[in-house]
Amino acid sequence: MTDTPIPSDQRILVVDDEADIVALIVYHLAKAGYRVSTAGTGTDGLEAARRERPALVILDLMLPGLSGYDVLEQLRAAEPTKGVGVLMLTARVEEPDRVRGLVLGADDYLTKPFSPQELVLRVGAILRRMAMPSSSPSDVLAIGPIHIDRSEHRVRVDGSAVDLTPTEYKLLLTLAERRGRVQARGHLLETVWDAAPDIQTRTVDMHVQRLRAKLGSAGNLIETVRGFGYRLRADQARVP
Repeated sequence: MTDTPIPSDQRILVVDDEADIVALIVYHLAKAGYRVSTAGTGTDGLEAARRERPALVILDLMLPGLSGYDVLEQLRAAEPTKGVGVLMLTARVEEPDRVRGLVLGADDYLTKPFSPQELVLRVGAILRRMAMPSSSPSDVLAIGPIHIDRSEHRVRVDGSAVDLTPTEYKLLLTLAERRGRVQARGHLLETVWDAAPDIQTRTVDMHVQRLRAKLGSAGNLIETVRGFGYRLRADQARVP
């Protein structure tokens, strides 16, 4: 394990078995003010995440031992780590590989080779989504059976809690606050992912798919507007 003692309350765990890439990432993250720890295998990475409770994990997919997919799945399945931010870092450029990671609950992905500056920006964007400011203690937005508590970042459907990643939560909240209006994929990329609108990616589609599945029958309130983007039906929306 490698630790960079930079004064910060945000620790980043880098899980990658390529020493030169790890060194590059650690240098730029430390320069940006983050505390950074590393692991070189999937098993070590999972143990470090459970022990250190980092704010975010930068996770390579092709790892010795447990694969990045296995690590991601176990992080999302465990109560102490299910809310950890995850940025996939992979040399696999095929769309099915990226889609699989997003479906398993990754917040974002970056392909190798990558720009260190872009990586730092994406890390910051994920952490901002995780630390969205609350509005007021009673600020609950209700859309039919969906209740979004903006002060606690919690979502319930028909009274039952729904576990969402920070990105899924912000996506749902964005659609809910702009209910009845079509949100283009490019606009959602800018708003939710802080990404340039011209990026060609299925990131939005995969997150909407996963969000619908988690919402159950209430997921039908999220409508696909073919050729444009998505819209949350406004006919049942209210603020208590």
